[in-house]
Amino acid sequence: MAEQSFFKNSRVYWLAFVAYWGIVLFGYDTGVGGGVVSQNYFLEQFGALASNGKIDPKKKDDISSNVVAVLQAGAFFGALSSAPMSARYGRKYPLIAYTLIFVVGAILQTISGGSRGLGYIYGGRVIAGFGIGAISAIAPAYVSECSPKEVRGRITGLFQIMVAIGVMLSYFINLGVSLHQTGAKIWRIPFGFQLVPAGMMAIGLLFVKESPRWLASRGRNTEALENIAYLRKEPLDSESVLYELAEIEAAINEERAARQGLGLREAFLGKGNFVRFFIAFIIFLLQQWSGQNSVSYYAPQIFQSIGYTGTANSLLASGIYGIVKVVATALFVFLLVESLGRKLSLVISSFGMGVLFFILGSILKTHPPPTDGSTDPPVASKAMAAMLYIYVCFYSMGWGPLPWVYVSDIFPTRTRHYGLACASASQWLWNFVVSKVTPTLVTDLGYKIFLMFATINIAGMGVFSLLIPETKGRSLEEMDVIFGSVSADKRRADIERQERALEHTAQDTTSEKSVHQKV
Repeated sequence: MAEQSFFKNSRVYWLAFVAYWGIVLFGYDTGVGGGVVSQNYFLEQFGALASNGKIDPKKKDDISSNVVAVLQAGAFFGALSSAPMSARYGRKYPLIAYTLIFVVGAILQTISGGSRGLGYIYGGRVIAGFGIGAISAIAPAYVSECSPKEVRGRITGLFQIMVAIGVMLSYFINLGVSLHQTGAKIWRIPFGFQLVPAGMMAIGLLFVKESPRWLASRGRNTEALENIAYLRKEPLDSESVLYELAEIEAAINEERAARQGLGLREAFLGKGNFVRFFIAFIIFLLQQWSGQNSVSYYAPQIFQSIGYTGTANSLLASGIYGIVKVVATALFVFLLVESLGRKLSLVISSFGMGVLFFILGSILKTHPPPTDGSTDPPVASKAMAAMLYIYVCFYSMGWGPLPWVYVSDIFPTRTRHYGLACASASQWLWNFVVSKVTPTLVTDLGYKIFLMFATINIAGMGVFSLLIPETKGRSLEEMDVIFGSVSADKRRADIERQERALEHTAQDTTSEKSVHQKV
């Protein structure tokens, strides 16, 4: 049955695979910065040396936070720009345009060095971030709108797998470069590698279909029907295809009738809408303060803080962290996301992360790493690394993939591009804040940073998870009923009326064909 389902939806999986190459860029670009700036040669070349010839900790923290944070700053504005672009031009072609913008930023980062100083890296990171921010807003909506509800959570959840793969790649490329390369190659190879997934995405997008829901919202119903039939591998007159289009059109017609001429004010403040935007904003605020991105972006520095001294040790520990994250995310997305549900997964994830951070912080307080210059991590450091590896498993089963799945679930067609833009902008805003302050927090707080994240995990994220509605197994059009925009009875009547209209049209078309054949 699973094989049949995969074959049936293979075109949707292919579309998700193509669109989510941009999400590999998301993960890779956010992970690569912390590894590059942990290299002493990079710091020496870009002005982090003190007057005594040693690395200045404050300059190192400033450069580290800037290289990572300016990407998020660009991504914030890219996410905001994506809404009008995707509303007017669809999902497919804006994704191609933003991928090309990213390529320009990647090239600027790669050619930095010599007379081309940090300004090239900062500028390239901002431009690349602009592209990534828009991609991160459009791609989940695109994939969600093309996916059948039975596997939408699994397919949309591929987002986080691709993020994890991107982060893992960045760790191992940094490790390989640090062991086998010297000079400017220690940043040019990692930054240049970004062009590979970007090129694969740009080419792949030329061979996928536009979102049926966007086409229907623009009145292009014939194309929408053709794309649904293509993606579902069904004939145009299939009952399931006609029903899906009827459901989409019913929702769109309701939205148009209820919000005619009310514009953005109604989109954000209309009945049942404000709470969805509130959830989208808060869920990413909490996700960014879960502690995972602090570990992910600055993994070498975090592992150094718990006793993995030396660049090779810290980068290898980071690489293992990346592998654990990919495997855990894949297991959850493919095996559990449609069985556990959204709420239960988020609750288990938050409490598991919180408990492990409390344990890690306590061990770091009672067994601080030695300062004798030993490169062999002590037992306590290995135990703390194990806590981080188990922690990322809990993150990957809930608060990693599910915020993107959840916000892709809850918005109606008319406002989905605004909802995803708001969610993505929130993600990048708090991403920027966290990435900017993490190096200073690691230096100033020590073990207390893990206790801080543990408290946020349990008191903030755990409680929030209990308050939001469940969306597992519900169609995108049913979300209006869940959030009170329309009654269940009205939605059912609208779908039945739209089905009758489509059946009547299909009968007329069949009759006309019969007449022509007789003639």
